[in-house]
This record gives sequence, structure tokens and C-alpha cells, in this order.
Amino acid sequence: MSAERIKVRVTETGQTLEVVVLNKRASGIQVVLGEGIHNVKCELSPTRNGLAYAGSVAGREIVYERSREQVTADLDIRNPTLHDPRRR
Repeated sequence: MSAERIKVRVTETGQTLEVVVLNKRASGIQVVLGEGIHNVKCELSPTRNGLAYAGSVAGREIVYERSREQVTADLDIRNPTLHDPRRR
């Protein structure tokens, strides 16, 4: 199984980076920048208006430019049984 990758933007330089997703939820996205022993973990949280996810790594702000609704829709596509009621 290959790891999910997303593109984030460094706000200071405008550069885009491709990062690996460790955990993806509507309430936050945990990503890893770099590879091997030089990797850094970062938690991306939804912004106040809910139009993006933002986090900070080594004093630099990174932004994932997808809304909370879009991420929720992505999660529903990947795992459609997530919100189904359980049978008793």
C-alpha cells in the first residue's frame, strides 16, 4: 500500500511541497516533511474560516488549500463505511 501524498504551500516563499500524510481527519491532518532521519512531523489544523489547513514547521507556515468540506468528502470516498450505522 502506498502512502497518501498531498501538496502544501509554504506561505513565505510560495513554494509547493509534496508531503506524506500520516493521519487524515476533518479535525486535523498530520503530515511528514522530508525522508529518513531528516523528517519532521507537522499537525495541520483547520483555519478559522474552514477554507484551508495550516501548520508551522521550523518557524515556517505551511498551508493545505482545501476546505474542511472537501477533506470530509475525500475521506468519505476513501472509506464509505465510516459513517454507516453499526448493526446490533
